[in-house]
Amino acid sequence: MENNDILAQSRAEEWREELRKSKNAKERTSIPRVKMPELDPDYRITCKEEVNQGITEEMALIEASRCLDCPNPQCVTGCPVNINIPGFIKNIERGEFGQALNTIKKTSALPAVCGRVCPQEKQCESKCMYHKMGKEPVAIGYLERFAADYGRTHTTAEKPAEIPSNGIKVAVVGSGPAGLSFAGDMIKRGYDVTVFEALHEIGGVLKYGIPEFRLPNAIVETEIDGLRALGVKFIKDCIVGKTITYDDLHEEGFKGIFVASGAGLPRFMGIPGENLNGIMSSNEYLTRINLMGAGTEGWDTPVLKGENVAIIGGGNTAMDSVRTALRAGAKRAMLIYRRGEDEMPARAEEIKHAKEEGVEFMTLHNPVEYLGDEKGRVCAMRVQRMELGEPDASGRRSPVPVEGAIEEIPVDLVIVSVGVSPNPLVPRSIDGLEVSKRNTIVVNEDTMQSSLADLYAGGDIVRGGATVILAMGDGRRAALNMHEALSKQL
Repeated sequence: MENNDILAQSRAEEWREELRKSKNAKERTSIPRVKMPELDPDYRITCKEEVNQGITEEMALIEASRCLDCPNPQCVTGCPVNINIPGFIKNIERGEFGQALNTIKKTSALPAVCGRVCPQEKQCESKCMYHKMGKEPVAIGYLERFAADYGRTHTTAEKPAEIPSNGIKVAVVGSGPAGLSFAGDMIKRGYDVTVFEALHEIGGVLKYGIPEFRLPNAIVETEIDGLRALGVKFIKDCIVGKTITYDDLHEEGFKGIFVASGAGLPRFMGIPGENLNGIMSSNEYLTRINLMGAGTEGWDTPVLKGENVAIIGGGNTAMDSVRTALRAGAKRAMLIYRRGEDEMPARAEEIKHAKEEGVEFMTLHNPVEYLGDEKGRVCAMRVQRMELGEPDASGRRSPVPVEGAIEEIPVDLVIVSVGVSPNPLVPRSIDGLEVSKRNTIVVNEDTMQSSLADLYAGGDIVRGGATVILAMGDGRRAALNMHEALSKQL
């Protein structure tokens, strides 16, 4: 470690010790967790404005002072990208908001995104010491968002330093969270990084899959601009496997390739009537609205609308779809889920917001047939009432039908959100690449390296489905291991 680093570390320990002494543990644990200000439900369903409004400087200072700065911080172990959580929170507590953001950016390329959409309650916050006291955990996600937003509006973060190039070119396939995380880590190590995106916008699922009321596109674009400032190149409208091949990338001098092409292939249930007009996947529905501007003034993209809308599923994408349907003018928006609310994989915050906005929850129900009118448009659905039986392989209790308990519900639009499959285009276009039965790329889970030495992969194309932060963790792990392999070639 250089002298400057040793000095900086020594100073950091000094001020952290001062902060520890400024309040004792009893004082810190007596402070209630701050509440995130939100738009009023009656207003927010009329627009696309972001529901969560962020916390103020005063709220951030108060919340940061709750952190106990544990000697062995378990919150860090719950973070897939290993953010120095106590370090950035203590910077906020002492009012050094720019330094807080710099601390986060050492390991995370997308702090403003993660502060908004990561399931902190299942990851970093789930490990917080406060749980052992029967108290609410430190609002790590709120504080991460605060630091990122403050840095964006006040430009307090450090400007990117000039990065010496090592002359090695690496390619990234897909500009979602896994690809962006990988690109950020590799550019900081001196690589010449080019990201190839099949769509006309950079951002992947962050742009097409998550509505603006939860993650504004402007926020995503700011994060991408940060990577551009570091030197990452982005090429849009380029389909690897069609526009350009794996062999083409080699001919252009790329020494390493990271595939993060996502899971863009929707799944359906295979029940009668599923091919009727008015039944579509959440993937298509959200892409038309979020990425292609359907329903927005000045855009011509068509999208089906309905008064009685049913969304099938219980994950975050289902919640995004049903809340989007409300904003598109649905008079009745129903969420049909075959298990109970406690088994829903969606975030608790998403469920809360959906209920506040008037979504009807039909838990323990499962569609078994769709009925159409004389024009071939769905007009009703038959749903089977369910009850929970024994746990399945994942530990969740399996839903089983209640004999004879079927009812018919009028609907004129159905959005199916029961999962997605990996995009098969990239895996099928590369000879010798090992692919699973689910069309996922098989990798060494420790290194993210595929059966081809120069090709690594992460995110949904490996997992079949992942959160933003898990995909980012894959990108970071792949970057570290590709760097170690390529360094031997220098």
